[in-house]
Amino acid sequence: MNCYVLSAAIFALLTTVGHFVMGTKLYLVPMLKSDLEPVAAKVMQAVFHYVSVFLILSTVVLFAVALGKVPAEAGHYLAAFVALNYAGFAVWELVIAFGSGIKGAPLKMFHWTFFVVIAVLAALGSCSCACWGCAQ
Repeated sequence: MNCYVLSAAIFALLTTVGHFVMGTKLYLVPMLKSDLEPVAAKVMQAVFHYVSVFLILSTVVLFAVALGKVPAEAGHYLAAFVALNYAGFAVWELVIAFGSGIKGAPLKMFHWTFFVVIAVLAALGSCSCACWGCAQ
């Protein structure tokens, strides 16, 4: 079992649950009720669910890698791919937050914190067998 990737999978699961529970309540529903142009609102709804699909699939992949359900070499690449995605999400959210002009934006746009944790743990897990011999 890869302890780093398992930890990343658990954080990814919590992030996915938060996305559906809090994200729907705090972002999706208010956005759909806003005065956005209807096509823009539906595109944003689709984007919300694109993220949903990614969160679910990446969580499943991380659990599969952590539990040794894929060959070690494939697991290395899968964990690294997921880590890079989450790292990119974190960086992009911080770029937007710092450039937004919103007071306290990095705290208000807090998703990056989860993304960084998942990215770091998945990255550590992707090289744990080669670097530290953490069992898979």
